[in-house]
Amino acid sequence: MSTNAIFTDARLPVRPVAVYTDMEDIDYSAGVALLEANGYDVRYLGSQDPSAIMEQARDAEALLVGYAPVTAEVMDAIPGLKIIALVSMGFDNIDLDAAKERGIWVSNLPGVATEEVASHALALALAVTREIPFFQGRVAEGDWNGRPETTVFRLSQERLGLIGLGRIGSRFGELASGVFGEVIGYDPYLPDTPATRDMLAKAGIRRTGLDEVLAESAVVSLHMPLTEETRHLINTESLAAMRPGSYLVNVSRGQLIDNGALRAAVDSGHIRAAALDVLDVEPAPADHPLMGHPRILVTPHIGFLSDHTLAEYIRIQAQNVITRARTGAPDTPLFELEPAG
Repeated sequence: MSTNAIFTDARLPVRPVAVYTDMEDIDYSAGVALLEANGYDVRYLGSQDPSAIMEQARDAEALLVGYAPVTAEVMDAIPGLKIIALVSMGFDNIDLDAAKERGIWVSNLPGVATEEVASHALALALAVTREIPFFQGRVAEGDWNGRPETTVFRLSQERLGLIGLGRIGSRFGELASGVFGEVIGYDPYLPDTPATRDMLAKAGIRRTGLDEVLAESAVVSLHMPLTEETRHLINTESLAAMRPGSYLVNVSRGQLIDNGALRAAVDSGHIRAAALDVLDVEPAPADHPLMGHPRILVTPHIGFLSDHTLAEYIRIQAQNVITRARTGAPDTPLFELEPAG
């Protein structure tokens, strides 16, 4: 008998496989440890390529996903897939209908980074309205007397407009209500209930229509999910409806904005400046229309970032996989399925 023969003990249970597709620069080691302690074999692919995922994760019970797209084709290539666990609140990279049809759970991380993203939105709004990029550039060139073409205005005499009044939008409004003269907001999905009205009143937000938010706000900030209805919500028409010389902030999804329309509006001066933590392509190529413009401030999708969120994102993502295995359903599902018996 060959000494190279490999024996398999059929009595040993087969450990379920959990595969991380892509985590970029996030330390996911605590998630690996948690999964392994609960009986999983864990692999990391480091790829958003659907072909690589289909080939290398075909035996997975769980996919732990960063930004990789998971389509119906990918799901069909992984016949034992039970859950897709996201490391974000956003879920536009997942075909939810296909997952639901196939009985595959999808979980996200609602509310984990609310404080951080709301704070980042406020920081972006203050940076552009106070002309921080302009002044930083002048100082770097040794010019202490340079001034922008338009005078910085007093925020307590101006209005902030929110498009989207969910967790992040309402928290941003609450933070900003002590800075701006008034905070107004529009959200077609938020129900008009006594609880909603009480929440908005406590946050210092007056609910109104989209037309008023666009036309009357010195700063318009986006806090909407990406759907077919919200894609290119900010376009040539909506930008033209904004107050001349106003500012745009986006910490939601880059695809909410028509890039060419925003670039044209900033070039013309109709929009004084924009501050964006998200773009439609990330990382953005050097020739992206919203990159490199002196009046478009871009940060690299780091609104979520803090010591708290980095730890909680990884823990909750892995825990969703574990809870699904134990109870039949994850802790934070995006939709309901009948739990497995």
